[in-house]
Amino acid sequence: MIKTSYISVIFIWSTTPLAIQWSSQAGPLFGVTSRMLIGLMTLALIFVLTKQRLTQSKDALIAYLAAGLGIYLSMSLVYWSAQFIPSGWISVIFGLSPIMTGVLSIYFLNENHFSLLKMLGMLLGVIGLLVIFSASESFGLNAVWGVCGIVAGTFTHALSAIFVKRINAPISGLEATFGGLLVAVPLFAVTYLSSGEKLSDLSAVTIYSILYLGMIATAIGFSMYYFILQKMDAVRVSLITLVTPICALYLGAAFNDELVTLSVVIGTVLVLLGLALFEFDKPTCRTKACSQST
Repeated sequence: MIKTSYISVIFIWSTTPLAIQWSSQAGPLFGVTSRMLIGLMTLALIFVLTKQRLTQSKDALIAYLAAGLGIYLSMSLVYWSAQFIPSGWISVIFGLSPIMTGVLSIYFLNENHFSLLKMLGMLLGVIGLLVIFSASESFGLNAVWGVCGIVAGTFTHALSAIFVKRINAPISGLEATFGGLLVAVPLFAVTYLSSGEKLSDLSAVTIYSILYLGMIATAIGFSMYYFILQKMDAVRVSLITLVTPICALYLGAAFNDELVTLSVVIGTVLVLLGLALFEFDKPTCRTKACSQST
């Protein structure tokens, strides 16, 4: 079961960027709103079938708010940016979230556990990001804005995770996702309805992508991720963030005719190398709270 879940998470995270781009063909706001609504309905069904109840303590409600705002802001930025850049880039840039989370933990969680290797990893990650950013200029100004949007979305995602951890409510990952969607879905719905966005291409590929993202990537994917996070050591779980960007780049090139330039390859290698140094330098982190910060 653990191996199956591990492989499934790698597959889901690798295919999510491409599915996001395909689902956005109907309009980015429609794509993200319908995905989150389907995800919320799927999780509601899971809670009903398993007879679970959502924790409703004060800390839990604040955590749901923090998670929901993070989902709303980060996913809005990601879906908007997906219009302008190849899907593989989304996975590569979003792979920097553990580094961003680690940096934010210094200021918001009072965790200071950065070694020389971690700082080197951060530096390589930033350099890799700058290389990808420079490569985006050859794709046009919109691609530059797309990269900026993904970076902002990644930062927002990391900041939300830090605040959820700081609140430290006694809730499971599944509850955090469900409660967060209860906050985020109305925000997405209001944004979509007030935007005046029109459906531009509701093809079969778009519909299937939305269903896949809602039912599989959002509901089942998160559940499997939190399951393996409880059952496996952090180093092996961290390998997921190293494997998925490579798979996502390949899938984008193979199924969406996305161009992978030498600059993008170099930037990706630097980002993944930096992430590897940052994630695998565990001996400097000795407390339980520290080990869970990313």
